[in-house]
Amino acid sequence: MVLPGYRCINSLQALISLCLILVALFYFQNHLGLEPCYLCVTQRVFVIAIGVICAIAALHNPPRIGQRSYAALSTTAAVLGAYFSSKQLWLQSLPEDQVPACGIPVDYLFDVFSMSEAISMLLRGDGNCAEIQWQLLGLSMPAWVLVAFIGFMLTGAIQFFRKA
Repeated sequence: MVLPGYRCINSLQALISLCLILVALFYFQNHLGLEPCYLCVTQRVFVIAIGVICAIAALHNPPRIGQRSYAALSTTAAVLGAYFSSKQLWLQSLPEDQVPACGIPVDYLFDVFSMSEAISMLLRGDGNCAEIQWQLLGLSMPAWVLVAFIGFMLTGAIQFFRKA
């Protein structure tokens, strides 16, 4: 089987990342009125990171060692994003009496706390992250984002190990 070119795959990954963020912002947040929780914001950061890495890789189109470096970076971002999706799925699976207390809204978080404190709170998640606000085919939003991260991981691994 002949794979599409390195540049083509990176361009496609960057486009998919852009589409995921646009759907999150314009459909889920603006149209449906769903406010992102802390872990949702964290997952968005990793989707954006993958998109930026892949866009730079597509534009740069480096030789083999650079291709592997970009693939390793995008795969690492996907693994980290998958961790936070999994963490949110775990919070959603907890019994109601074990769900942590809800925190302050994300926009207020960055207004009041220092950047390091705000990021620390984002990475921990809170009770808002345990609420299932939307489902498709029985899977919640973090489950679908996890599917996307797994796709990015597999694509990054293929890009890393491909011969040419």
